[in-house]
Amino acid sequence: MSVRVRRIYEPPQPDDGLRVLVDRLWPRGMAKDAAEVDEWPKTLTPSTELRQWYHAGEGDYEEFRRRYEAELAEPGAAELLDGLRTAAGKGPVTLLTASKDPAQSHAAVLAGVLSD
Repeated sequence: MSVRVRRIYEPPQPDDGLRVLVDRLWPRGMAKDAAEVDEWPKTLTPSTELRQWYHAGEGDYEEFRRRYEAELAEPGAAELLDGLRTAAGKGPVTLLTASKDPAQSHAAVLAGVLSD
């Protein structure tokens, strides 16, 4: 299974496979045709409340990760996760985010959940 995380501002690569935007909001300054996004499953993104809580600096990354994993366990998200796992079993999946630090973002949490 091949799942990786990249910033959406990086140019698309031939080995990206399925390109999935995992941000709830469309990335600022990014043209939709330039992004070459195949899927945008907003149900897999952190809730607005969780995203605002984390960005306000009210909690640390580990607490954010725990809360986000709980959201991903909800039925609507679980179905989408199964679909992405299936896609990753067939070829590469690239999770795209506008986050400045993808390694400490929801996209990294999502990649970890998909790889489990």
